[in-house]
Amino acid sequence: MDPRLHALLVRHDGVVTRRDVLQVAPAWTIQTAWRAGRLIPVLPGTYVDAALVRNLDADLPVLARVEPELARRAALAYGGGRAALSRLTALDVWGLRRQPPGESVHLDLPTGSGLRNRPHLAVRHRANFAIAPPQVVTRSGAPVTRLDRTLLDCWPLLQPVDRPGPLIRAVNDRLTTAQRLVAALGEVPRIDDRLALRRLLDRLAAGCRSPLEIWGHDHVFTGSGMPTFSRQARVLVGARTIYLDMFAEAERVDIELDGSTSHGDPAEREIDLRRDALLATIGILVVRFTHRRLIADPVQVRRETVAILATRSRFP
Repeated sequence: MDPRLHALLVRHDGVVTRRDVLQVAPAWTIQTAWRAGRLIPVLPGTYVDAALVRNLDADLPVLARVEPELARRAALAYGGGRAALSRLTALDVWGLRRQPPGESVHLDLPTGSGLRNRPHLAVRHRANFAIAPPQVVTRSGAPVTRLDRTLLDCWPLLQPVDRPGPLIRAVNDRLTTAQRLVAALGEVPRIDDRLALRRLLDRLAAGCRSPLEIWGHDHVFTGSGMPTFSRQARVLVGARTIYLDMFAEAERVDIELDGSTSHGDPAEREIDLRRDALLATIGILVVRFTHRRLIADPVQVRRETVAILATRSRFP
């Protein structure tokens, strides 16, 4: 391989463009390296070091035969500095959903860029799009669309059952807030199943932090006889800060919802018991309902909750 081409590949971690090569070497160096099996075209004018193509399945597009991180860098190189990773690819970069093998790399580019979809590459053109904040940020060394827009863009691309997870996790991990997501939704005039998305954002804004809490909010813990619970209420016990799932402040009752896989470990159960005892020292009664009970017998759970709250309200 021509040493100038080799140096470019090393400098750019195995990805080069025709434009880069022509700045340091003649065009024939690309052709020679390709014929020798040292360089592989993955996108128009974009090449990778053949040594990095480990999947030899000829039925797959070349871009799908390289490691995801390399495919993304190749796609960005193809974008020529005008593109950002977006939608399902950006969601992966944000750490909220891993892209499975075979799922295309997604790029956003300005309208009029002239680039288009290619095998294993999904291109979207956006008016007034710029590779700069607030539309684009740098994460893991790559330009990606901002998180709030990424989450909304992915909503119609996911199966309905998978849609809430990334938004719930993003809010739980304090990467964004329900309020910022609502504001971003105002920038998207059309989106599939908008009503369900807005309902989810309303539940997140109310403090729900899991699918189980959302289900409980909708079917058990609202309506006649129920107080307005403070969700994820912050209380101090000595030097320790504890967050309560649903806190009825007047009655000093904390309702905790244990997920279907929660607390199977005896050590975790011991942690819960210690936490509950600590809250008891400041007069807070902890009531726990399992996933199984909440889903299988919501009417009885509601009755028990109302009875407990009524009993507590009779005592100062």
